[in-house]
Amino acid sequence: MARNDPHNRTRYWRDPALPGFSLLAADFTTHDYAPHSHDAFVVAVTEAGGAEFRSRGRTEEAQVQRLLVFNPAEPHSGRMGRSRRWRYRSVYADTQAIAGLQAALGIEATPYFLSNVVEDPALIGTFLDLHRALDGEADALRRHELAVAGFGALFRRHGTGGGRIARAPRDRALLDRAVGLLWDHHVEGLTLGDLGEAVGLTAFQLIGLFKRGTGMTPHAYLTQIRLRVATDLLRGGTALAEAAVAAGFYDQSALQNHFKRAHGITPLQYMRAYLT
Repeated sequence: MARNDPHNRTRYWRDPALPGFSLLAADFTTHDYAPHSHDAFVVAVTEAGGAEFRSRGRTEEAQVQRLLVFNPAEPHSGRMGRSRRWRYRSVYADTQAIAGLQAALGIEATPYFLSNVVEDPALIGTFLDLHRALDGEADALRRHELAVAGFGALFRRHGTGGGRIARAPRDRALLDRAVGLLWDHHVEGLTLGDLGEAVGLTAFQLIGLFKRGTGMTPHAYLTQIRLRVATDLLRGGTALAEAAVAAGFYDQSALQNHFKRAHGITPLQYMRAYLT
């Protein structure tokens, strides 16, 4: 039975940019879950420690090397077991989120998971990136990109049924059209859905098209476009805050963060080198 332990910490929130998705970040030392179910897909990643869970008449362990997946309405329970701590993150995708994922993946039904345990290190990293992005101030395009890529890979690799998720074509002309649209709309930006519709691809295919053709996701490529526009403006003496907005960044701080990650220097250092 759960005890009122002051060391137990939880946060639960919804992301307005991703309708139907909700998030839990938990750090438990004593909590036990009574048998329950959700009207959503549940994907959980353990960051530290572990726990025991029971589902389908079996008892298994949550560990850092495992992704846990529960189908909608699938009963399960959990307890600390041998572990003194369980810090984990969960993503919940309800019916609205599932409908959005189906459209983004080009499928008419969602798959069913025959096992609650998925041992796929790459996917564990993907879902941690997704949860952390939804926990911070990542761009809305990046959040959607991570959700589509993560659930698309999970459904395709480990789900049963649900329809075939089409891969991205190897089409340079389509990529060039998509890149051109990003340049044309780099200030206001485009959603994955808008960009995919413009070139006749699902959001999942669009991400694959960019990765194959550029080595980047659409969001990463758009960021590079904005950085190129900003550097041109800075060389011409445009003020940092003005250059940031004109290039499509949310504000000066966003430009500074992306600029330093990409170039290792601040925009001000870059600007001074050209203007002094």
